[in-house]
Amino acid sequence: MTYPRKNLLLLSCEHGGNEVPPGYAALFLGQESLLDSHRGWDPGALELGQQMALACAVPLHAATTTRLLVELNRSIGHRQLFSEVTRPLASKLRREIVDTHYRPHRNAIEGAVAAHIDAGYRVLHIASHSFTHELDGQARRADVAWLYDPSRAGEASFTTDWMKDFAPRAPGLRLRRNYPYQGRSDGLMSLLRQRHPDAHYRGIELEVNQRFVTQGGAPWEALRRQLVASLVASLDGA
Repeated sequence: MTYPRKNLLLLSCEHGGNEVPPGYAALFLGQESLLDSHRGWDPGALELGQQMALACAVPLHAATTTRLLVELNRSIGHRQLFSEVTRPLASKLRREIVDTHYRPHRNAIEGAVAAHIDAGYRVLHIASHSFTHELDGQARRADVAWLYDPSRAGEASFTTDWMKDFAPRAPGLRLRRNYPYQGRSDGLMSLLRQRHPDAHYRGIELEVNQRFVTQGGAPWEALRRQLVASLVASLDGA
């Protein structure tokens, strides 16, 4: 007899900081504005991820090295794996960056997912991200968004439940699906979906508008609290 799998939550944050490892500091001299921008990191994502992890009593797989060194949410060989700062480096140096600052985070998550599934769990992987409120002069028309693969019923169902629970907690906010990015785009979750069926793995990227982080204070605190509460409620009902 086959028994239903029990959900196990896994949290990650790929762009939690804009730190430059000491060995690469010279590459980023004069690049302070770029490092501080949305291209350098996801402001607020680490703070939200830590709050979710604390409320749910699970570890947070977080990285705080700037994505301008290497992009943890892109596959090897992808044109955006390296930025304009690191792309011109010799292939040996780029391999060193991958081995030292890319593979440890990816391997830890890939290994944890596989181990949990082998133990009989269904992994619900939620990644904490944020997006700039304006890009190329165009305002982003969302406050909170959920990215997932619409072809995977489990991801679509959990996203719907989470959004339904969150909406009345934060009336007036603009909630979107697969915006401002597509949930099926190249990334860590797309790789894990290739390896594990929907019955065993579900991946959702939570995207929060960085205007809340910039504004700070009570609105940002309230948004984090509401997102965490709705996540906990959705997990209880899953």
